[in-house]
Parts: sequence; structure tokens; C-alpha cells
Amino acid sequence: MDFDIVGTDAIRDGSATDAYFERTETTLRHAEKNPHVVAEVTADQFPDGDYELLAGVKDAAALLEGHDVDVDAIPEGRLFDGGPVMRIEGSYLDFGRFETSLLGFLSHASGVATAALDVRRAAPDSTVLSFGARHVHPALTAMIERSALLAGLDGISHVAAGDVLGREASGTMPHALLICFGRGNQEEAWKAFDEAVEESVPRVALCDTYSDETDEVLRAVEALGDDLDSVRLDTTSSRRGDFRHIVREVQWTLNAHDHESVDVFVSGGLGPSDLRHLRDVADGFGVGGYVSNADPVDFALDIVEIDGEPAAKRGKLTGVKEVYRTADGGHHVGLEDADSPTDAEPLLEPLIRDGEIVREFDLDAAAARARADAERCGYGAE
Repeated sequence: MDFDIVGTDAIRDGSATDAYFERTETTLRHAEKNPHVVAEVTADQFPDGDYELLAGVKDAAALLEGHDVDVDAIPEGRLFDGGPVMRIEGSYLDFGRFETSLLGFLSHASGVATAALDVRRAAPDSTVLSFGARHVHPALTAMIERSALLAGLDGISHVAAGDVLGREASGTMPHALLICFGRGNQEEAWKAFDEAVEESVPRVALCDTYSDETDEVLRAVEALGDDLDSVRLDTTSSRRGDFRHIVREVQWTLNAHDHESVDVFVSGGLGPSDLRHLRDVADGFGVGGYVSNADPVDFALDIVEIDGEPAAKRGKLTGVKEVYRTADGGHHVGLEDADSPTDAEPLLEPLIRDGEIVREFDLDAAAARARADAERCGYGAE
């Protein structure tokens, strides 16, 4: 039996769409109408200071490639706040049926990337890994992991997603491994892992399966000796206690036994507030559901010009627009032919010309843009 997955062919041929776009296409062809339009993808009309991080542009470009359109878009990895993040110009029937998939690519990835930026900014000097692939449909995992990396997270956990992205997945052992060896046999499990797994994988021992964290940490150190890189504690959401105190106690115990070089990595139901609370006592974090379960950004695609004349539905701003990053890190929206703010940088850049993609997609460069834009805009500063 096949999985419930809409395939690539359906996305590319436009059948991965809402039914009313098919009926719109049928009606326009019947009426012999196919106006030249400009359409814009927006979440909010005016800036309100609530920034979000743009992602999903690579897939959106692949969707529109080969169609007779020109597209401008804000580069991936930049923050936006009101106004268009993408502008499409062409005959409506050349792209109208792709609206559903286009918005899906941009909305979901941008929501995940924004959440990942939240945790990145919460612990800017710590190692933060994406652990949330298990919370989403497996067909979406590459998008989840790419959006997390775009926001600046240091690594991902999903193997197949890593293959798609050309990145090696991180991760060592789950509680299941310890349980398979049985209560009291944690040393046997840690040693078996050390013997079996390739040397390039860091030796990170999970140390909270059966007994007190400090007890299991010391036993892991004794079992693996200098091979032990880190210990991981995963009790944040399953144990009623002062987790900060637990981490500090583990660090203290390691130092008292001359094992200062062993790092303490924590995971389990973490969000930005947890990272801020723990970033001075933990060496690294694995964040799952907060990132992977993020709400999509509520983008819409609206026609704003038809046959050269301003046009928009009620409640939307008519006319072709430009968006800017101002010198103070603010966001400004204005009509395309109006004067730009002083010392402002236009954010929309060519993406597709005559159906051909004219931009390269570099994930590391996008992450650098996200970091720079977050600094400039004061995003998540606490």
C-alpha cells in the first residue's frame, strides 16, 4: 500500500491545487480571458514590528521555473514585516493554478525557520541541534531540517533529510538502546555503542534512563574514559524537578572528578525560554517540537495590478509595492514608483526572468543573512 503523499508530478503539473483554481482556469479559458497581472505574496499589509524569517523560496522557484513569468522575492534568510515577500508578473493562466503549492512552500518553511531563529537567538553561543523531525510527516522532514539550518541551527537529526540537503545527520543513542540492554546494564550499552559506531561519531552517552543523572554520568565516564565527548540529559519534560539545578549538579560532579572536558547536552521539550534559562549551565541543546511544530505563516497571494492598472480586493493594498530595510533595522513598505526612504535597502530581488531561475541558493549564505538581519533588527534580543 502506498503512503498518503501527493507526489512531485502533481505539484509540478499544478494538480496539487484547490479545486476552485481549476474551475477559475476553466472559466477564464471559456471566456477567452487571460489578463496580464502582478500578484504579491504577503502576510501583513503594514509593518507592525513582528518580524518573521523567510524560507521556502528555493522550492517556490522550482515550482514556477519554466513558466512564462517574472518573479522577484526577498532572499531566503531575511526577516520581513509587512508588505510583499514575493511578486509575480505574467499572464494569470501561466501561474494561477500553482497558488496553493506556492503558498504552502513559503508558509510552512517560513514558520519553521522563524521558530528555529527564536531558539537560535535564545542561546546564540551554544550548540543547538534540530531534533524535531519525528513530529512531522516524513515527507516534510527535508523542509523542516533545511529551515532549521537556514535559521542558523548547528545540525539536524534526520538521515534521509540530510541526504537531500547534503548534510550529515547528528545523533547518538535513544533510551531504547539502554532499555534493550536492561536495567543496571547501562555500561554494557555505552561500551557496545563505543565499539560498534564509527569513530567520527561523537561519544555522547544518554545518562538518565534508570537512575540519578549524576550517578549515570559518573558511570558513563568510568565506562568510556577519555573517549567520552559529552553526556545528554533528556528529562526536561518528563521529570518534575528543577532541571537547571540538575544540570548544575551534573556539571559540578564532573568538575569534582576532574572531567571538566565532558560537555553536558540537554534535550526534551525545550523552547526559547528554556534555552535562556539553561544556556549558562548547559553546553548544547536539542530542540524538537518547538521548531518542527511551528505554525505556518499566514501568507496570501493577491492580484495588485491588472493590465497595467492598480487592482486589489477589499482589505488589500492596491498597486505594485517595494519593501525596504531601513538604516535603523526597520521595515518599510511603499509603492514601487514612490521615493524610497533615505539610506534604505530594497529587499525584493530578481528570482525568475522569462521562466528561468536567475538566483543561486546557498544554505550557509542564507544562515549568515539570518544572523545579520536578526542582529540588525534586534530580533529576539534578551
